[in-house]
Amino acid sequence: MVSLDNAVVARLSRFGTDYQILCDPEGSEAVLEKLRVGDVPDIEISAIMAIDDVFTHHADGTRASDEELEKAFNTTDVVTVARRILKEGEIQLTSEQRKKMTEQKYNRVLGYIMKHAWNPQTRTPHPRERIERALVEAKFRVDPMRHIEEQAQEALQKLRPLLPIAFEKVRVAIRVPAEHTGTAYGVVRSVGDMQKEEWQNDGSLIAVIEIPAGSQTEVYDRLNQVTHGSVETKLL
Repeated sequence: MVSLDNAVVARLSRFGTDYQILCDPEGSEAVLEKLRVGDVPDIEISAIMAIDDVFTHHADGTRASDEELEKAFNTTDVVTVARRILKEGEIQLTSEQRKKMTEQKYNRVLGYIMKHAWNPQTRTPHPRERIERALVEAKFRVDPMRHIEEQAQEALQKLRPLLPIAFEKVRVAIRVPAEHTGTAYGVVRSVGDMQKEEWQNDGSLIAVIEIPAGSQTEVYDRLNQVTHGSVETKLL
């Protein structure tokens, strides 16, 4: 249940009237990201609403009439209207909420860059500190309500004059000894897109996977962990 004390206002102006809903700011961020790439079930929209009503003046509790909703949205269904408000309108955050959500979104954008980007000259991932310094130098600013991938692409454009950097995928050949295939096979399939797999006569596994370029260190660490360091890898 969304607390009214923590709820924020999402609003959309239609024909000179503001239509407002009260919603959970962090839940709204997650829903907004999904709305930008597809549809969202009604239950997810309802879950982030503090009150199942649409207002024209939330401060004094004035609810929108059915006639107003029908005129503005061609429906009186509250969830359908709330979906439009979230997708097309704006969410008003307090300074504290915006600061907290901006920090969280910054870390998620940074994490996305680190996972998907690398130095194409050395064919190795950039260290976190190097990317962070470059983002500061580029004066990159995060919007707490915009999609991570969209902002990561903008960051990449700002970073390119400062760093040799690219979002790419790489192919890695892997050989897992027979004694570890039982525990390692699931990991091999989960860390990347399996391009090829061959089971050898001795029970060992040879595979080729495609992974985001920046995730190499993480992938190698996971494979080494489940094979006790006996995995063999080669960047193709």
